[in-house]
Amino acid sequence: MKTANFTATILVDQTPKEVLGAITNLHGWWSEEIEGNTEKLNDEFIYHYKDIHYCKMRLIELVPNEKVVWLVLDNHFNFTKDKSEWIGTKLVFDISQKDNKTAMQFTHEGLVPQYECYEICREAWTNYIKDSLYNLIATGKGEPNPKEKDGYNAQLVEKWRLDR
Repeated sequence: MKTANFTATILVDQTPKEVLGAITNLHGWWSEEIEGNTEKLNDEFIYHYKDIHYCKMRLIELVPNEKVVWLVLDNHFNFTKDKSEWIGTKLVFDISQKDNKTAMQFTHEGLVPQYECYEICREAWTNYIKDSLYNLIATGKGEPNPKEKDGYNAQLVEKWRLDR
């Protein structure tokens, strides 16, 4: 049975331990604007990109060298009618060995084609996983969103916190 959740898979020469270390290093492949901790069970963090996207997540499952799962606790897009798309969805990273290589399958459980944000999110996740995370694992250098200048994002995050 085919799933409607967004998935992306990469295959690398590095070990499952190295892949896990890269996945939990969100500053290294997703965004330098991540606020909070991202490596231990129940860690919470905030991701934001300009005034376009804000979300808060919690690490709810961590199986060493096999699996990482973050739950989206809060979310806001400035380009969708339903500002809460993603709330309650999960980012799942499954790690496995295949013929002396390590496979990593990313699934955004709940990110489905019916969501208004689906196409934009599909394109973004494809880039983050297949390019930035892959490069962080393979070469040690990912391509995360850079820090914003002048504290612009910090001001927006504080505004969103107060508005909620």
